[in-house]
Amino acid sequence: MLKELSGDNAMSRARVFVWDKRFSEGREEVEDDERPGRSVTSRTEGNVQKINEIVRKDRRLSIRMIVDMVNINKETVRQILHDELNMTKVCAKLVPKNLTQDQKDNRKNICSDTMERLTEEPDLLTHVITGDETWIFQYDSETKRF
Repeated sequence: MLKELSGDNAMSRARVFVWDKRFSEGREEVEDDERPGRSVTSRTEGNVQKINEIVRKDRRLSIRMIVDMVNINKETVRQILHDELNMTKVCAKLVPKNLTQDQKDNRKNICSDTMERLTEEPDLLTHVITGDETWIFQYDSETKRF
C-alpha cells in the first residue's frame, strides 16, 4: 500500500519493519541516533579557504599533492574542490608541466638550431608533417624517412 501511495519514493518493506519495531519499543523521534566515531570536522570553512588559496596559487596540483599539504583525506579534498569551489578536473595532458633548467636550456638550443637551419634552408617547414608543443617530425621526400 505504501508503494502504491508514494511510488518509487516509498521506504522498503524491511525498513518499514525496522521503524515499526523502533516505535513499538517507545521511540518518538525519526532522527538518526548518535553514532560512535570521530565527528566530521575536515570540511570546515577554514579548510575550504586554505584549499582555495593553494589551488589558486598553482592549478596544476593533483588532489594527492593537496592532501599532503593540508593533511585531510582525499575524498574530502575532492568534495571541497567539486562541491564548495565548483572546480572540475581537466585532462592533465593539456596542462603544461614545470620544466627543469636543463630541459629549458635544451628547448632553447633546439629552437636556436631550428631557426639557424631555417635561414639556411627556407623550405624546411614544407617537410614538416606533424607539429605539436613538444616534437617536430620532419619527412624527407627523397629518402622517404622521418
